[in-house]
Amino acid sequence: MKALLSVSDKTNLAEFAAGLVAHNVELIASGGTARALKAANLPVKTVEELTRSPEVLDGRVKTLHPVIHAGILARDTDADRADLEKIGAGMIDLVVVNLYPFQKIVAQKYVTLADAIENIDIGGVALIRAAAKNYQRVAVVCDPCDYDLVLRDIAQHGFVSLQTREVLALKAFSHTAAYDAAIRDYLLGIRSSNNDKLLALTLHQVQELRYGENPHQRAALYSYTNACEGPLGGKVLQGKELSYNNLLDLDAAWRAVAQFKDQPSVVIVKHLSPCGIASASTLPDAFRAAYACDPTSAFGGVIAANAAIDLETVDAFGDLFIECIAAPGFTDEALAKLARRKNCRLLEMPDLNIEPEYELRSVLRGVLRQQVDRGDPTHTEWRTVTKIAPTAEHMRALTFAWIASQHVKSNAIVFAKETDGVLATVGIGGGQPNRVDCVRIAAARAGKQAKGAVMASDAFFPFADSVREAAAAGIVAIVQPGGSVRDQEVIAAADEAGIAMLFTGVRHFRH
Repeated sequence: MKALLSVSDKTNLAEFAAGLVAHNVELIASGGTARALKAANLPVKTVEELTRSPEVLDGRVKTLHPVIHAGILARDTDADRADLEKIGAGMIDLVVVNLYPFQKIVAQKYVTLADAIENIDIGGVALIRAAAKNYQRVAVVCDPCDYDLVLRDIAQHGFVSLQTREVLALKAFSHTAAYDAAIRDYLLGIRSSNNDKLLALTLHQVQELRYGENPHQRAALYSYTNACEGPLGGKVLQGKELSYNNLLDLDAAWRAVAQFKDQPSVVIVKHLSPCGIASASTLPDAFRAAYACDPTSAFGGVIAANAAIDLETVDAFGDLFIECIAAPGFTDEALAKLARRKNCRLLEMPDLNIEPEYELRSVLRGVLRQQVDRGDPTHTEWRTVTKIAPTAEHMRALTFAWIASQHVKSNAIVFAKETDGVLATVGIGGGQPNRVDCVRIAAARAGKQAKGAVMASDAFFPFADSVREAAAAGIVAIVQPGGSVRDQEVIAAADEAGIAMLFTGVRHFRH
């Protein structure tokens, strides 16, 4: 077998090439790939040695040569073999190519058009497409994630199987299609201030799910990138395969907990609704406070933490049944104890970044796109609109409740308070057609804890009834956007009840 290697991303290149050599595969490589293989003491023939033609145009032309492309495109026929012999070429059986990192280059803040153009790959795309077209004989690898698959096939069969070649060819065409789309989107963006008129998506399947929301619905998880990463960009450490519903709950929990950066924080989600959110000086204290908000709903829920899970936090879980836990890390002691929970999935997240900058939702015959809500815009000014102003303690709780409310389904109502330095929700209501019912739900969940708590509302109060319900429950301060035609009635109700109220001027619906 002969393999042609020309890669920009050299992740695991040396190990893969060594595996090929161990199975008597002859290596041919271009430019920097050849240098990297020689540095690893691997036998390799350069493209120039094969074609007897030097690189020209500062490397723009390296592999665009009849000896290379005929070797890839040749079919296993006597006529094609005769043509190869005429030009002194041989068959190439494996093409390992990935492209110049155009997407990464244009994502840089000060990239120039000239830099972008130079990072448009020509020869690599031609090699990938040629090999994919001839997948009946040639295997094409454009993703380092597939190196192990190819080596296993060669070890088992002595060649790459047709089934694997078909899968790799489809992946290769998807790769070049996404690459061309990225170039188009970049050029469209620099020519127009509105580049959203055409939205092209290329998604890569991470895993096929057992089923969707219900067992009779088929489902799969896709990623925006083809990197070797797991669900939501994380790494599954233990437990059963994540389900469709698990992934939705994990996404909701992680988006929420990632917004709390000042202290260790915990968010508990059940059926896409937060049932407890808390921040404290330690993660165990944060969990206990979040759990106390709604212990009934927390059973069978998903937990997300913005700090590494340690043994003390696991001990705080007690015997609570937990479906999944997402965190940026787990200590060895925590992992050892969590291993006893065979059905509990653990997802290690790489960071607290929420990517990409936009989110998509499907609707009938179309897709909605919007920017991710990352909280109040810069320079947002809160203002007190009642006769009574909130205390410093109330302000801390109001700020916490305001952030928490942004992750509750509208009409979102959050009751929260600070106790011994721990900020926590004590009652959450959301997802109802009217706001006053959400206040009643939050009050019922909070019970006695509502007395002395603060309240956040993701949107304005259309009537004063919600304020009166809050006052009856014992709420002492409220934060809301304002902007209702009945704002004066709402403010008057707050003044009558002796409640401090602030307007933010920003709405945070989450439908």
